[in-house]
Amino acid sequence: MPGTTTRPVRCPACRREHAYEPSVFPCACGARLRIPLLHGGIPVQVRFRSWEDSWLNMRCPTCGRSEQWPQPEFTCDCGAQVRLPVDAARSPVPVPPAVQPPPPPAPAQPRSAPPSRPAAGAGRPAQPPLPQPPTRARAVPPRSPFVPHPVRTSDDAILAAARYLEWLGFGELEVSDSQDREGVCLLGSTVVAQVDTWTEPADLRAVECLWLNTLHADELQPVMFTLAGYNQESRNRADQLLVALFELDLAGIPQPVNSAARELLRTGGVS
Repeated sequence: MPGTTTRPVRCPACRREHAYEPSVFPCACGARLRIPLLHGGIPVQVRFRSWEDSWLNMRCPTCGRSEQWPQPEFTCDCGAQVRLPVDAARSPVPVPPAVQPPPPPAPAQPRSAPPSRPAAGAGRPAQPPLPQPPTRARAVPPRSPFVPHPVRTSDDAILAAARYLEWLGFGELEVSDSQDREGVCLLGSTVVAQVDTWTEPADLRAVECLWLNTLHADELQPVMFTLAGYNQESRNRADQLLVALFELDLAGIPQPVNSAARELLRTGGVS
């Protein structure tokens, strides 16, 4: 169909056909880019995943910056992870911002008739109604004070991060082993959190691997907790990918590092 980016893709495992639309990724310059797919390319099933094979290097046509972006993939209903071939000879395609429809016109207010003079002998005219206060946006429900868990060991750091996420409103969490660096992942219905217990600052790869886990699920919020902080490169990438970064102090109180973390602290995990 003209003007659409969706294309039919057949799963190589079960031969089921899907309507696939390439994801849009943000460049640091503000441009929104879509990775070009190879016309006529054959999708392949991903059986063994590695960090190096999950990313590709492409240059932004707007600012010329070279960045690593995740390979275009999707998960079929049969459980197969399917990767689509990329046209490496082409640059990413800029995507114009979505045009917001204009607000509907306000309904015309009927003109009020001029007040009539009271008849002789009539009582005092009724008092006009008091003005109503303006309607305010719904405020975030207040939370009880956070009760921290002091951090002395790596297990304490995991417990402190889990307690903090539950306090934010993310509910019950599952614990799984981390696929990168030393630590664990805390999994909830709307959050994926990496608790990094290394003694070195978190790097670019740690942030990108965390974000990759939320790539095909828009409702998941990526969050990272560290004991040793972050290097500047990982902070810049987290700002670009909207990954919330927190640092854990010895008192067990997570400190927000970037704007995504401060926004998460303000709104919490419950809409």
